[in-house]
Amino acid sequence: MMKMKNIKFINGIKFSLLAILALAVFSCVDDDYDIGTVSTPSNLSLDFEIVGASADMPDGDGSGEVIFTAKADNAMTYKFIFGDGFEKISSTGVVTYSFSGNGVNDYTVSVVASGTGGAMSSMSTEVSVFSSFDDPETKELLTGGDSKTWYVAAAQPGHLGVGPSSGDGFDSPIYYAAAPNEKAGEDVSACFYTDVLTYSLNANGDIIYNQDNNGATFYNVDFTDGAGEDQCRDLDTGGDKNASLAPATSGIESSTGTAINYANGGFMSYFIGTSTYEILEITENTMYVRAIPASNPALAWYLKFTTTPYDQQGATGGGEEEFETQFEDLAWSDEFNGDALDTETWNYEIGNGTDGWGNGEVQYYTEDNVSVQDGNLVITARREAESGFDFTSARITTQDNYEFTYGRIEARAKMPAGGGTWPAIWMLGANFDEVGWPETGEIDIMEWVGNEPNRTSSALHLPGNSGGNAVVGDAIINNATSEFHIYTAEWTEDSITFLLDGEVYFTFDNDASKPFNKDFFLILNVAMGGGLGGAIDADFQESSMEIDYIKVYQ
Repeated sequence: MMKMKNIKFINGIKFSLLAILALAVFSCVDDDYDIGTVSTPSNLSLDFEIVGASADMPDGDGSGEVIFTAKADNAMTYKFIFGDGFEKISSTGVVTYSFSGNGVNDYTVSVVASGTGGAMSSMSTEVSVFSSFDDPETKELLTGGDSKTWYVAAAQPGHLGVGPSSGDGFDSPIYYAAAPNEKAGEDVSACFYTDVLTYSLNANGDIIYNQDNNGATFYNVDFTDGAGEDQCRDLDTGGDKNASLAPATSGIESSTGTAINYANGGFMSYFIGTSTYEILEITENTMYVRAIPASNPALAWYLKFTTTPYDQQGATGGGEEEFETQFEDLAWSDEFNGDALDTETWNYEIGNGTDGWGNGEVQYYTEDNVSVQDGNLVITARREAESGFDFTSARITTQDNYEFTYGRIEARAKMPAGGGTWPAIWMLGANFDEVGWPETGEIDIMEWVGNEPNRTSSALHLPGNSGGNAVVGDAIINNATSEFHIYTAEWTEDSITFLLDGEVYFTFDNDASKPFNKDFFLILNVAMGGGLGGAIDADFQESSMEIDYIKVYQ
């Protein structure tokens, strides 16, 4: 194999290789089969751009990221072999790859262009890349510091989903999200829910991946002749494979910013023809990933994993294990059966706070935006001028009136409609005035935004994990603005578990070192805009969050 390296500056930052080689051409024709015209790719060329390369840093900015572009006449697909054990296939000839070896390393990168009839052309080149990427926290959570096993989170909503890879729904499966245990009654459950994914560290600290799928794999329909049972096909994924962490390239703000690359065609339970998965979220016992399929880069597939084995998730035979609460006795409630807010329990917070209550919100809170009607608390956001602001809304709390430690908090509510709305049902530590935020701790039972109507979330804010770095869990929700749903948080000294309509979707490990072991008070509000609410619809005029009841069981 001939190798050619021809690197030059373009606009001071871009390196490229242009080499057209006469290389080995392979074609296989069996006289017994009609495979059509054999078309051999020709004039194969390969360019690359090392991201962040400059005269001072010719090997890149430390991201390890390189954009490769292959072109050839008569080529249908391109297979890139990166020289570090990892590969990618592209129909366009353009791939972005992040090399993860720390320091400056030389790699032999090859591309194989495939034409019709099995004909192929190939070439290779050398590339020097600097990588300083390191994410020890994700590595620790993924492997447990030694070895850790993960399973498809079959009992969670959205454990399998799909959405657009860019634009609206950039970080959520808005086209389809599987219901809890949806596949349990189908033939595919045996080749999907029973997968066992193990991540371990070898003596050098490298990640070793093993997927035990009992010899059968759940295929995306693009790779099969049909759906249903045809998607469950024989493919033994057993055997160890190398895996590496690298910077994610999507730019999703809610992502961890880290991706997993799998060597030798490795994948995560659902086969979509890719070996790169972006980690949107990872905790001690949950992992949420996103991947772009090789067959359709306009889509993004989503998968949720848990450290709870399938047979302990209540998924066997399609049944759903009911959540068992520790709290049965009703300690406090407000069912809003009167004709006005009970001001012996609730306080009004007036104004816009400091910098929109610390979130850049654009509404001014008043008492006039609260009403009690037909057994519901109604908090209304309006487009109207008040005290220099263009929107009004309301925020009420139980501070100094009702505060408690531990329990099951349950709220039945319907969300306001409209882009830019940001309703929340949440709690702050009762010592907020003394210690401030985030030291006091914050428990967000429910946050929802009108710009992402099919997603609801919960979050924990504490020192080291606050604001945009909060610990967040989310769930798929339908008809949030037209139907009431029940939002629940079960809060104990050991954990805080969040449920939507009785289904668990997020659990946080609590302990004595965290600020969630003292009295908290309740807060209800509808914000507009701000860091999470986002852009406000130009046509927005008025919309309300309605709350049927809030109950605390202890």
